[in-house]
Amino acid sequence: MAGEQTLTRRLGVLDAVVVGLGSMIGAGIFAALAPAADAAGGALPLALAAAAVVAYCNATSSARLAARYPASGGTYVYGRERLGPFWGYLAGWSFVVGKTASCAAMALTVGAYVWPGQAHAVAVAAVVALTAVNCAGVHKSARLARILVAAVLAVLAALVTAVTTSGAADAGRLDLAADASVGGVLQGAGLLFFAFAGYARIATLGEEVRDPRQTIPRAIPLALGVTLAVYAAVALAALSVLGPRELADASAPLTEAARASGADWLAPAVRVGAALAALGSLLALILGVSRTTLAMARDRHLPGALAAVHPRFRVPHRAEWAVGAVVAVVAATADVRGAIGFSSFGVLLYYAVANASAWTLPRDADRLPRLVPALGLAGCLVLACTLPLTSVLPGAGVLALGAAAYAVRRRVRRGGGAETDGPAR
Repeated sequence: MAGEQTLTRRLGVLDAVVVGLGSMIGAGIFAALAPAADAAGGALPLALAAAAVVAYCNATSSARLAARYPASGGTYVYGRERLGPFWGYLAGWSFVVGKTASCAAMALTVGAYVWPGQAHAVAVAAVVALTAVNCAGVHKSARLARILVAAVLAVLAALVTAVTTSGAADAGRLDLAADASVGGVLQGAGLLFFAFAGYARIATLGEEVRDPRQTIPRAIPLALGVTLAVYAAVALAALSVLGPRELADASAPLTEAARASGADWLAPAVRVGAALAALGSLLALILGVSRTTLAMARDRHLPGALAAVHPRFRVPHRAEWAVGAVVAVVAATADVRGAIGFSSFGVLLYYAVANASAWTLPRDADRLPRLVPALGLAGCLVLACTLPLTSVLPGAGVLALGAAAYAVRRRVRRGGGAETDGPAR
C-alpha cells in the first residue's frame, strides 16, 4: 500500500528548470509590466530589481529547505517541520488559495488573447485540457512545458531584437526619476513578483525529481536567473520605445511595443506568444497546487480522498481534478486583475513562512547565511502590505478563515481523542 501511494522520481535538472520557467516566463511578462509601470513610473527597472532580490531570497531559502525535505508540498512541509503544524498549514492554505487565483488569472489571459469575446469559455476549456494533461503523468507535463517555454522565449527574443534595432528606441525614455516614488516602486515590485513566483513549482515536485538534494538547489537558481535576464531585457526594450506613461496605459504592452518600433508584423506572434505563455504557466500552476493539496490531504487538513495516487500514471489524480474544478469555476466568474492581486497577497505570505522556516536551519555545511531568509521575510511582508487594499483586505479575510478552520478542526479532534498535530500517515 505504501508503494502505491508514492510518486515516481522521473525529472532531472533540465526538466525541473523547464517546469520553473514555464511558471515564471508566463502571462506575467505580457500583463504585469503595464500596472507595474503605472505604480513605479520610470523606476520600473528598480521595481524589477526589488522583486528579483526578494525572489532570490525566497528561491535560496526554498532550495535549501527542499534539499532537506524532498517531499511534495513545498513550504507546507517546511513550515510544519521547522515552525510547527499551524505554520505549515497556514503556508499551505495561502499557497492553495493564492495559486488557485493565479490559475484562474492565467486561464483568463489565454481566453483574452485567443478569443476575447468568449474569454471565460476559453479559460474553462484550457483548465480542463491542461488538467487532463497533468493527470496523464508529470513527465508528459514537463515535455509540453519545454515546448511552450521554447516558443515563448523565441517570441520575446524576436521582440527585444526588433525594438532594440529600430530607430524608435530612445535611451532618453529610461528616466528612473519619471513619476517615481518609494511607495510606487514597492507596489510595482509587488505586482512584478506575481510573475517571478514560479520557482515554487520546482520545490513542490520534491517526490518527483531524481536526486532532489542535488537537483532542486541547482534548478531553482537557474530558472530564476534565466527569468530575470528575460524580464530585464523585455522591460528595458518596452520602456525605450513607449516610455513609462505610455507603457502604463497600454492594455497589451508588448504588442504596443512591437507596433511602436515599426514591427507590426510581430504583433500577431506576440499575441500567440502570450497565449502560449499563459498556457505554460497554467500547466505548471495546476501541477504545483495539486501537489500541495496532496500533502495537506495526507495530513488530513483537506479531505483524505485527495491523497490518492493513480496506480498507473503515479500522479495525485483526485487532487488534480479537484483543483481543476475549482479553478474552472473561478475562471468562469472572476476578473483577471482581481485574481492577480489576490494571488500576490497569498503567495507573498507563503514565502514569508518559507523564509522563517529557513531561518531555523541548523548551523552546518548546507546552512545559508541568515541574512538571506531575514531579507526575504521582510521583503515578502513589505511587498504584501503595499498591494492595493482591494487585494489585502480579501486576502487577510481568507487567511483568517483558514486559521479559524484549523482551530475548529483541532478542537474537534481533541474532543474525539484523535491526534491533534503532525502528519497523518
